[in-house]
Amino acid sequence: MSAPITFSSTSAAFFAGAKTALTSVFMLVLAGTYIGIGALTHDFGLSSWWLAISTVLVWAAPAQVILITTVTTGAALFEIALAVTLSGVRLFPMVVALMPVLRGPTTRLRDLLLPTHFTAVSMWVESLRLLPAIENQWRIPFCNGLSAGYMATATVFGFVGFYLAAGLPPLLAGGLLFLTPMSFLMSTARNARMMVDKLGLVLGLVIGPLLTVLDVGLDLMWTGLIGGTLAYLVHRIREAAR
Repeated sequence: MSAPITFSSTSAAFFAGAKTALTSVFMLVLAGTYIGIGALTHDFGLSSWWLAISTVLVWAAPAQVILITTVTTGAALFEIALAVTLSGVRLFPMVVALMPVLRGPTTRLRDLLLPTHFTAVSMWVESLRLLPAIENQWRIPFCNGLSAGYMATATVFGFVGFYLAAGLPPLLAGGLLFLTPMSFLMSTARNARMMVDKLGLVLGLVIGPLLTVLDVGLDLMWTGLIGGTLAYLVHRIREAAR
């Protein structure tokens, strides 16, 4: 096995993470996604700075789309907060999976607060891929740099999409929003190594569309619960049979 990657300082690890973000394929995915969200924000009559602030505070494209559409339709504040919160619940399992990779013997709770907020699809996929090869003490600053690079990309291209909105076809703007889920699907398929991962992915692809056709509420949540549980049970049965 090769020696773990190390850095000379915390800032060196941070900037290495930021450089990795700005040279990864997810930078292009986020750029396209936030051009679409910027155009959507413009069309709903909100300001570009409102979009920038919501990007930093919410940091989840689907939740931002929900926020944009509910704020402008006059929904009650409680309803808006509940809808955004339910959308963000999908990130909780990602946080749970990432924390053991980041946590070391001397890691303090406050050191994990920023990575917890930064956890999103792009950051999560790349962190699980890259962090195991990095020496433990540099993982958090590297992760923060990676996340800051992605967030900066999203913020900048949100402005680009906002000011391009007048000339951006609505169909193209809508299509750009699908870049993130499609990239997540491809990255998950590429990184699936164990049978339980592959089975969970296949079950999700089958159950998700079925629940959508049946018009089941919270279909994404139920897809994860049902598909993940079934995959785990099959995995346990196989392990017990060995």
